[in-house]
Amino acid sequence: MPDPDNQDFNNDAQLNRNNLWLEGCKTVALSLVFSFGFHILVAESRYVASGSMLPTLEVNDRLVIDKLSYRWSNPERGDIIVFSPTEKLKQQNVRDTLIKRVIGLPGEKVEIKQGRVYINDGLLSEKYIAENLSYQWGPVTVPAKSYLVMGDNRDYSYDSRSWGFVPHDYIIGKAFVRFWSPKRLGKIDPVPLYPTSQPSSSK
Repeated sequence: MPDPDNQDFNNDAQLNRNNLWLEGCKTVALSLVFSFGFHILVAESRYVASGSMLPTLEVNDRLVIDKLSYRWSNPERGDIIVFSPTEKLKQQNVRDTLIKRVIGLPGEKVEIKQGRVYINDGLLSEKYIAENLSYQWGPVTVPAKSYLVMGDNRDYSYDSRSWGFVPHDYIIGKAFVRFWSPKRLGKIDPVPLYPTSQPSSSK
């Protein structure tokens, strides 16, 4: 005849195992939800795929992108932003996100004369590019709720000079921390100083 006490013990043990399994599933599910929510709403990692932002960002640098700041404020000149392809870029079959520096703000007139950028006829001080190339471009006026962006490696960057402006709604976030490579860890300086030598890379 079965022992009722042993039967109860076995039932309790099975119940405990089921509860542990259920709690484990809940923990994993909550972790996934938190991770997904953090990625969507707060921050995410990106890597630099081209040399268009040399010397500030090198190919294969890994960055943390702040996705919260621009929910309550607007990009500022000098910010390095990650954005989705604009409609014009999509027409050119560009599908990957891009990373560039904000140069022109909404309503500003932007012009390049002898390789120097002028904002509303005033010379823009740019300590983050390696060389001022001698060419002319513009003037153009940045539309409302849009931004003019350029790569720091001006001669090797496919940017607003070729395809136009970035609407605010296309901006994913601001690059603010580099976590790879090991020799370049830390916050990204918005106005780093570099020697005046010509960087070499592709677009």
